Amino acid sequence: MKSCCLALPLALTCLAAHGQSSVTLYGIIDLGLTYTNSAQTRKVAGGPVGASQFALTDAHATGLSGSRWGLRGTEDLGGGLKAIFVLENGFFANNGTLAQGGAEFGRQSWVGLSSPYGTVTIGRQYDPYIEFLQPLAASGTFAGYMGSHPDDLDNLTNTNRTNNSIKFTTVKYGGFSAGGLYSLGGVAGNATQNQIWSLGAGYSNGPVSIAAGYFNARDPNVSLYGNTPNKGVATVNNIGSFGSATSAESMPVYAGYASAKTTQFAGAALAYTVASTTIGIVVTNTRFENLGSTIGPNPLKYTGNANFTNAELSVRTYVTPALLVGTAFDYTKRNSVNGDGGAKYLQLDFGAIYSLSKRTDLYALTVLQRATGVDSLGQASVASISGFTPSATNSQIGARLGIRHKF
Repeated sequence: MKSCCLALPLALTCLAAHGQSSVTLYGIIDLGLTYTNSAQTRKVAGGPVGASQFALTDAHATGLSGSRWGLRGTEDLGGGLKAIFVLENGFFANNGTLAQGGAEFGRQSWVGLSSPYGTVTIGRQYDPYIEFLQPLAASGTFAGYMGSHPDDLDNLTNTNRTNNSIKFTTVKYGGFSAGGLYSLGGVAGNATQNQIWSLGAGYSNGPVSIAAGYFNARDPNVSLYGNTPNKGVATVNNIGSFGSATSAESMPVYAGYASAKTTQFAGAALAYTVASTTIGIVVTNTRFENLGSTIGPNPLKYTGNANFTNAELSVRTYVTPALLVGTAFDYTKRNSVNGDGGAKYLQLDFGAIYSLSKRTDLYALTVLQRATGVDSLGQASVASISGFTPSATNSQIGARLGIRHKF
C-alpha cells in the first residue's frame, strides 16, 4: 500500500491512501517547582538526617503527568479489525534524561489487534488493575503523583509497569467493561517464576462509576520492581534502599520486603457525581507474601506476610469550567511483621488545576503526611510522600507549582 507522511515541528501524521492507516505523534511536558520541609540526606547511627529542599523537577515523581512523547498508530484491516500500536517514551524535561530507569520506551511499547468485541495487545503496558482503578483515585484526577498512597505502595500511579505481557480488554457494553493480563516469566523449566497476572472491571453510567481490580506478581523483586534497565539482579534490592552514611533511604514503607515470593494488589473504587462535584472512595490491599522465601535481600530476617490496608475519601469540584479543586484523606495501616507492631500513615491531599486552554494547565498541589509505628526498614516510621525523598522525621509536607502542556 502506498503511503505518504507529513512531518511538522510539533506533530507527525502519516496518512495512507484513502485514510486507511495513521500514525500520530503526541506528548506532554510537565514541569514545576517543588518544596518539602524535610528530605533525608544520609543515615547515621541515630537514624536518618535531612533538611528542607526546593527544586525544579519534572512531573514524573510529583506532578500531574510525567513528561513524555509517543507514537500511536492504527491500520484498518477490514471487517472492523484494526492493527494498533503505541510506543511511548518518558523523559525528565528539566534535564532531558530518560525516565523509567533509562528505557527508551519505558512508559509503553505494545502492538495488537482491535475489533468490535475488544482489543488484544502484547508488550510493555498498563495492567487492568491500574487502568480501571486509577481514574477514580485522587492521584488520577487532581492530586498528582505526590497524592499517591505512601510510596505508591499499591501502585495506583504506575510506579511499576508490566513487561512481556498479553492483555485483552473488552469494549464497553451498557457501561461495563473488563480486562485481563498475563505476563510470561520466561524462565526455562519454571513457567510460574516471575509471572504476573491481573484482572479488572468497571461500570460507568450517569453519575455513578464503579471499578475493581486485582494484580499478582511472583518473584516481584525481579518481575515487578526490577524490570527497567537501571535495576539489578535478584540478589539486589530493586524496591528501594536502607540508606547509608552518604545516601538517603528510598521507599521505606515497603523496601524491606524484597524477599517476598508474591506481591498482590487488590482494590475497589466508587465515584458519584452531583452537578459539578464528585465524591470518591478507594479501598486497596497490598500484600507481600512468604517473606524470606526468595534470594532477595532480607537483612532483617522477615518471615510471614506484610499486609497493607488503605482507604481514601476524596471530594473534587469544578468551581468554574476552567478551575478544578479537590481534597482527599488517606489512611494506611500495616500489620505487625516479626512482632514489630506495624505502622500507620495519615495523609491529606490538596490540588487545584486551572486550564488556560484545552492543552495547557497551571496547577498547585500540596500533601501532608504523618507516620507512626515501625516501617519496613526496622526503624521508627518516617513519612514518605510518593515522589519525594523520604522525610528524616515522622512528618512531611510536599508542595508543587507546575505547568502542563499537551500536544
